[in-house]
Amino acid sequence: MTSAPPPYADTGLLAPEWALSDAATETGDHAYLRALLDAEAALTRAQAALGLAPAEAAAAVTEAAAPERFDLRGLAARTPAGGNPVIPLVADLTRGVGEEYGPYVHRGATSQDIMDTATMLVAARTLGLVLADLGRAERALAALAAGHRETVMPGRTLTQHAVPTTFGLKAAGWRSLVLDARDRVARVRDTLPAQLGGAAGTLAAFQVYGAQDATALTAAYAREVRLAAPALPWHTLRTPIADLAGCLAFTAGALGKLAVDVLTLSRTEIGEVSEGSGGGSSAMPHKANPVRATLLLATARRAPQLAATLYGSLAAEDERPAGAWHAEWEPLRDLLRLAGGAAAHAAELAEGLRVHRAAMRRNLGITRGLIVSERLSAALSPVLGRARAKELLTQLARRAHTEERALRELLAEQAELKDIDVDDLCSPTHYTGFAGTLTDRALERR
Repeated sequence: MTSAPPPYADTGLLAPEWALSDAATETGDHAYLRALLDAEAALTRAQAALGLAPAEAAAAVTEAAAPERFDLRGLAARTPAGGNPVIPLVADLTRGVGEEYGPYVHRGATSQDIMDTATMLVAARTLGLVLADLGRAERALAALAAGHRETVMPGRTLTQHAVPTTFGLKAAGWRSLVLDARDRVARVRDTLPAQLGGAAGTLAAFQVYGAQDATALTAAYAREVRLAAPALPWHTLRTPIADLAGCLAFTAGALGKLAVDVLTLSRTEIGEVSEGSGGGSSAMPHKANPVRATLLLATARRAPQLAATLYGSLAAEDERPAGAWHAEWEPLRDLLRLAGGAAAHAAELAEGLRVHRAAMRRNLGITRGLIVSERLSAALSPVLGRARAKELLTQLARRAHTEERALRELLAEQAELKDIDVDDLCSPTHYTGFAGTLTDRALERR
């Protein structure tokens, strides 16, 4: 029997979109504690590398900055007093380092330097997971697109049958969105910056401690935390947060497109696809619910509002803000968790998706041939004249509904069409346009 988590732990009970995912682990309180300590230790090492602190101090701080030595619950309890967790953490870390090298802990920095840098570390680690799962999803969708290049299905516009398309082209479109998300996430991850500005963004305290070059100091710190070196302190220049908000919300929405299509196509009365392992129902034993698609769509619905809060925090006053910065923490963590969970669910969904060709063929005939009316109109206009072709097709479409007969049969009865190959014109498989070529072109993208 497993031991119960502490009563204050966030296990994701009400968040199946990300519960127990790797992204949840990388964004949890323990992960943030680790990132905060990494940022503090890196700061002392950077100063030691520039001769601003003894090498022994860097070693002592790095050794003391072990997450297991700290009481998370105690830190959380003391956070409201100063408004952020860095203040109590610095006190505990200084005490852990000891009297000789304790003064080198957090020297020259402000709380926001450490909190922002830690946030970038958490984001970088989580985005690595997102990219890995997007890669899995992309490969699975590429296989679906290639394997179903010629699988004809109804195209739908405004919820109604339109003209035939192919499942390969649909899957290629899903893959294209996944690649768009991948490119945005990768670009943001590779540019996530460290934060170092001191009390008001001037690095003044570091100058007092002997720093001669602000660029060298910032670069040394960025190297230690393996983040990009910013041109300026960005305490109130929140482009990195806005970029994160944008790529994470886009990822959620892109995967939401996959989800909403799967949800539509897996309806009982459509049945063209199904999830590889559907979820059960508490009341109806026969059901296999499209759970992964459902969770993806839930994520797509939540993400824009979280991103909106982060964009709203761009209006950050003065050299360091009150409230705008604090408002970022929870929605950004939620977005990271949601995007991480969504990418994992999308990979599982794409890898296990079942395609039902027979249902697609059956559904192509639901309108008794009217799905190719566009083709018929274009083909018959040169023969009958545009006005007559439209009049005839409108009349026969009405009869196909009322008499429950195939449009092909009705066309074959028309004397004025005796020289027309009606069977070919009415075949949905012969009217998919450049779907195959478009699929091939989409699959050329790597």
